[in-house]
Amino acid sequence: MNEALLRSLTPSVLGILVRRGADFAAAEDAVQDALVEAVRVWPAEPPRDPKGWLVTVAWRRFLDATRADTARRRREDLVDEEPAPGPVPAADDTLQLYFLCAHPSLSPSSAVALTLRAVGGLTTRQIARAYLVPEATMAQRISRAKRTVSGVGVSPARAKPTAWGRFDRPGDVATVLRVLYLVFNEGYSGDVDLAAEAIRLTRQLAAAIDHPEVSGLLALMLLHHARRATRTGPDGSLVPLAEQDRGRWDTASIAEGVAILQTALARDRLGQFQAEAAIAALHADARTAEETDWVQIVEWYDELVRLTDSPVVRLNRAVAVGEADGPRAGLAALAELDDSLPRHTAVAAYLHEREGDLATAARLYADAARAAPNLAERDYLMRQAARLNARLRG
Repeated sequence: MNEALLRSLTPSVLGILVRRGADFAAAEDAVQDALVEAVRVWPAEPPRDPKGWLVTVAWRRFLDATRADTARRRREDLVDEEPAPGPVPAADDTLQLYFLCAHPSLSPSSAVALTLRAVGGLTTRQIARAYLVPEATMAQRISRAKRTVSGVGVSPARAKPTAWGRFDRPGDVATVLRVLYLVFNEGYSGDVDLAAEAIRLTRQLAAAIDHPEVSGLLALMLLHHARRATRTGPDGSLVPLAEQDRGRWDTASIAEGVAILQTALARDRLGQFQAEAAIAALHADARTAEETDWVQIVEWYDELVRLTDSPVVRLNRAVAVGEADGPRAGLAALAELDDSLPRHTAVAAYLHEREGDLATAARLYADAARAAPNLAERDYLMRQAARLNARLRG
């Protein structure tokens, strides 16, 4: 059984059922039933058209459930004619499904969670971990979101961009962008490899919608993705940006990302993703870590603070200030922030080491390791603490 194939086909199959008129919750149930049937049947009888097979089985499951539900007799017009089995349209309904999941009646967090579950293919447990909430809480949130968007149909006319290059869509572009970036980061971390799919969908969105922030997100993804091969060592250990082998970065992706970003910035409608992409581009432009233009990076972080007022952005800005103006200035910027912020302690450790206070840095590295969100980061921080302790003893 090719699990990767099933995973890649699921969003499109779900989108087709919704476009045909199935409400969201019923469509997802039908698709899940079809996936179970595929796991049972395909090893012995692989279909010639896997997507068509899944659509046919899922649609029949939906029709069976609809016919059996006397409370839904108003849908009889959907069951009068069952589409004949056979090839399905080549159009990709996945992007339209993103817009449905970003329906304005949903909160941004619910829209992101629903899209990650229904379109991104993440498990409820993975989404709960991303939101730092119990799995049961996230399951309830997703279930409520599914009920909310049920009945919000997507007509065939809405499946394609209009002549003006826009989608007739029920959802919100800003929420879709947040969803795409979260999917990208989930894949980029290595937990679930969805980075390439997020880039593909963002390309499709950029081709359909003339908006500089869509281009900014695509540029940001490409610039980050260009470093993917160098982010970890052969043993899976974390390799920080300053220590990565820049000769192994994907220069084609960097060039494409920079070109897309320059076009977006020229429109003078700055947004968060464009500013983040500008920072990534400055890192990519430096031949060595020492040649990084930290002064410009601080300026872009100032723009990001103005746009978002995010504590995480301010934390990253403190690192950049420490590089541009010296560790003491960085520590002064850090002192203005809540020390309970994720990775605050790790940043403090780094800046104290730059300042020459190795004992404080070693202690803070160890403290940060205990609070690290994943094993790779914990191991890296523990190695930093051990390295400084060895220097202090020697």
